[in-house]
Amino acid sequence: MRKQEEDSLDERAQLVFKLLVEHYIADGTPVPSRLLASQPGVEVSPATVRNILSDLEAQGLVRSPHTSAGKVPTNRGLRFFVDSLLRVEPLDEARVSQLQGELNPDLSPKQLVESASNLISHLTRMTCVITLPRRDQVALRHVEFLPLSGGRVLVILVLNDREVQNRVIRTDRDYAESELIQAANFINREFGGLSLMRVREALVESMQADKDRMDNMMQTALDVASRAFDDDPAAGGNELVVSGETNLLDFSGDTGQVRRLFEAFSRKGSILHLLDRCLDTHGIQLFIGEESGYRLLDDLSLVTSPYEVKGQLAGVLGVVGPRRMAYQDVIPVVDVTARVLSAAMNYS
Repeated sequence: MRKQEEDSLDERAQLVFKLLVEHYIADGTPVPSRLLASQPGVEVSPATVRNILSDLEAQGLVRSPHTSAGKVPTNRGLRFFVDSLLRVEPLDEARVSQLQGELNPDLSPKQLVESASNLISHLTRMTCVITLPRRDQVALRHVEFLPLSGGRVLVILVLNDREVQNRVIRTDRDYAESELIQAANFINREFGGLSLMRVREALVESMQADKDRMDNMMQTALDVASRAFDDDPAAGGNELVVSGETNLLDFSGDTGQVRRLFEAFSRKGSILHLLDRCLDTHGIQLFIGEESGYRLLDDLSLVTSPYEVKGQLAGVLGVVGPRRMAYQDVIPVVDVTARVLSAAMNYS
């Protein structure tokens, strides 16, 4: 439907349509004309309401799921409702305080994302997905290498000032503690403060240099560091944090679809690709049904907002729920949580 057709709806048609969507969101069942005619402000007969609904159906805003039932909004109708008729109120101060209390800046970035995901899932009773900060937002602050037995080295990484990660790598030979101390000093001096993505790129560039021109200390440093950063520890297979997957069962009657979504969340690739698209713009984005371009979400809706680290877009948080979700409640939760998460990240 073209925009001028949407704008052609008179006030009564808009009111009837708005009431229909609100009842559908609340109850999830087709809305009969008699019920709409009885609502305050309509003040016309059921027959007149039926005529209005017929016009709305001709314009693609509503449909009849059964021949004898009432009407339900189409995806196009829900889009018109959200864009033109929905009033979103600011989140109440108690909820804002709750979010600020839970998202403590003293937590690590990963802990902040996990807390935000759990909190949004609890507040909305839906599924929350949040991407961890992008690799170019995770900076190396300090690294230590400690020798272990059997050609293994313990790598201690300090990221973004507060987050500490430990990992064990295997090396081609045993290294003395003094060698590893020198190697760590070199890495901290040359690469400290750079993003992990840039550290990996610099290591690759250095490893491709003429080895004959490197002294033993530098070669040791590059050998150990290349293994330590070969698999980006900021990713670790956990780029996506998901909470409330079981809530899918509450609003989807298609168990096959739920199972496929569970599998998609575990694989993460397609969901991550979809969320990465949301990093291109600021603010709330809403995908209703097939608008996402992701077939598993054809009968669902996704509300997203990016969050920032030090003024740069770093990740995306989103809520997956039914098409008939209470958008006026979900949108402010997503919006405010993204803002509070950004503020906490800036101090973490």
